[in-house]
Amino acid sequence: MRIADFLSPQAVVADMQSRTKPEVLRELSATLARAHPNLREDRLVAVLQEREKLGSTGIGEGVAIPHGKLAGMDSLQAAFCVSRAGVDFESIDGKPTHLFFALVAPENSAGVHLKALARISRLFKNPRFRAAILEAPSAADIHALIVQEDARP
Repeated sequence: MRIADFLSPQAVVADMQSRTKPEVLRELSATLARAHPNLREDRLVAVLQEREKLGSTGIGEGVAIPHGKLAGMDSLQAAFCVSRAGVDFESIDGKPTHLFFALVAPENSAGVHLKALARISRLFKNPRFRAAILEAPSAADIHALIVQEDARP
């Protein structure tokens, strides 16, 4: 499984406008819904908010991976947004979050969902990669960096 299989270039935002955690979840959901018109933004927001109630998906080092499962989906889908200013996302390290990778999976897809989360987490552990993403000027450049880094053995 490669990230390019579930992250389309249309689902990447280079400069998100959100300043609060609820705004971030709405903007990620809107980005996903624009890229995949079969998904309803309000349902996506509800799924991501429900997961956040269990604990923040802010994994530290400026990265958050809001995620959830949604009935009626036929495949894993993702959105990626960069906050240049950073957002207090209640991350485990208490630092502002800049990189948001939202992941929504079909309801009965535990294995695929967990593999995708692990792959994203591993990719974003690399500090040079995170810095390159923050320096990338456009959504197309960000998507290309993610695909390139994910293709490495």
